[in-house]
Amino acid sequence: MIRSAIVDRQIDVAALLGEVRSDDAGAVSVFVGTVRDLSEGRSVERLEYAVYREMAESELADIMREASEKFGISSLVAEHRIGELRVGEISVAIASADAHRAGAIECTRFVIEQIKKRVPIWKREHFVDGTREWVDPTARSGAAR
Repeated sequence: MIRSAIVDRQIDVAALLGEVRSDDAGAVSVFVGTVRDLSEGRSVERLEYAVYREMAESELADIMREASEKFGISSLVAEHRIGELRVGEISVAIASADAHRAGAIECTRFVIEQIKKRVPIWKREHFVDGTREWVDPTARSGAAR
């Protein structure tokens, strides 16, 4: 089962786990991205995610197919939330299951890295001081660490 969605509701990680778990999967890998309270030394109050929904859904589905083929994964789900999110809320969650840990872990990492590179979802940070800024997706200071 391969599924992806752009959602405007809270993400239920337990439900995603339930979707991918099976008796033949000895490993389940989960990535959960949350809203941080600090960005480049500035206190964050909340984030706002905007999306080109049709293109984002299509690109996310393509990424999921690519990941499934590349890692031989048949149980993979991902959801990315849009709208306003407070510090601590989940913005993205990915779960994959495989017979062995390497495939599941590598698949999950591939999906989040591709989402960040390819899916047209934009983030605006709202700071505690009342200012707000759109984040430049090409300035990936915290990427792949």
